[in-house]
Amino acid sequence: MKTAQKIAFARGLYRVVREGRKLAGLTDHDVVTRGGVVYELDLAQGIDFAIFLGDLFERSTKAALRKLVSPSSLVLDIGANIGAHTLHLAQLVGPSGRVIAFEPTDFAFRKLRRNLDLNPSLATRVCACHCFLTMNDEDNVPPAIYSSWPLAQETGLHAKHLGREMRTESARARSLDSVLAELSDRKVQLVKLDVDGFECDVLGGATALLRDVRPIFVMELAPYVLEERGTSLDKLLSYFLPNGYVFYNERTYKPLPSSARELHRMIADGASVNVIARVD
Repeated sequence: MKTAQKIAFARGLYRVVREGRKLAGLTDHDVVTRGGVVYELDLAQGIDFAIFLGDLFERSTKAALRKLVSPSSLVLDIGANIGAHTLHLAQLVGPSGRVIAFEPTDFAFRKLRRNLDLNPSLATRVCACHCFLTMNDEDNVPPAIYSSWPLAQETGLHAKHLGREMRTESARARSLDSVLAELSDRKVQLVKLDVDGFECDVLGGATALLRDVRPIFVMELAPYVLEERGTSLDKLLSYFLPNGYVFYNERTYKPLPSSARELHRMIADGASVNVIARVD
């Protein structure tokens, strides 16, 4: 299903929930516990609303992470947004594990920090970095990046995934290799990567990680957003295939084609597929 279709369905359900909450004297803002994690949510936001409905946000990704993350490991959440996967990863690595979470937009980073504050026992396992991962520490940070998926009708949204760009005024540019040289105290075991077309920027600054460590990646492939950023699925694969990576479907664990042309044929315009990339 295309992202726009998911958002359209969520909008219809949101209108029903909003009216019911109004009748009960409630607003769109709530603090809830889902999956043992406390969240402060704005139900007019797509990610928040999916969590509110019963921890429904990217359930297949969470299931994959439960199978793949090792206790006491170091894992990365790149594109952390409000922390839906960050806090789940903190549960999975346990008290002696670590999560480094990266979020470049001021809007989502504030929400990530708030949700970490609401979960102090998990927050001690998380290092939250307000930065844009790219090839070099001196690179420019884009002025705005998509990190909001509003459920109320608004103008100026992305034509296909219906997201809204949010400002990155406080974020700094960093390469992943340089961050890990400072912060990592063990090898990275897994990377969750969801950056809406900026994958090649991230991977271009992760040469040592891909060559020497070769962690598991759980990530989204969306050719249309790569192309909007002036890159391609071919370019993205060029970071993985020479380092021995194989791609698998996140839900079925069946091997996927290793050619960009074949992968592209599997993914409709405006859609994406969640994959696992690992070295066997």
